[in-house]
Amino acid sequence: MRLTGGGSQRVYAAVDVHYLDAGARAAVVTAADPTFAAVLQERTLVVPRVSSYRPGEFYLRELPPIRAVLRALGDEGQPHLIVVDGYVDLDPDGRPGLGAYVHAEFGVAVIGVAKSAFEPATHAIAVLRGASAKPLFVTAAGMPRRMAAELVRQMAGSFRLPDALRRVDALARGA
Repeated sequence: MRLTGGGSQRVYAAVDVHYLDAGARAAVVTAADPTFAAVLQERTLVVPRVSSYRPGEFYLRELPPIRAVLRALGDEGQPHLIVVDGYVDLDPDGRPGLGAYVHAEFGVAVIGVAKSAFEPATHAIAVLRGASAKPLFVTAAGMPRRMAAELVRQMAGSFRLPDALRRVDALARGA
């Protein structure tokens, strides 16, 4: 899979959602390259109502705000790759996580970057960044996991969490 080049400018997006007393704030950071070294834009959007949390159905709560903030980018800003905070799939058999639903919804490659290990996700690739001895756990859809792990390793920033993910988290929290 080729993630750079081509006739039109490719856009890469990192998304996150933070829950408010009423609704949620979704955030997106877009970049001109998959390492997020050249940020194009940042956007937040408040979604006034979201589903209640239901164990095993987290995506029902998270996907609508992600859908809304990505659609707010318009046709010109639609991403060729989306990075989510969490897992794409939850086990080696492909039980879908948030990233799998994002992949199905948008039809583009999705990289899941989780900050903590999820025991059934033995297929996730541990990625060390910066001086941290604590890994990130990478899964993917629409591209090989090893390629996704290498992209996460190369993402801009010298800390454990890539700068794009740190920034989109801060935006979603209202910082």
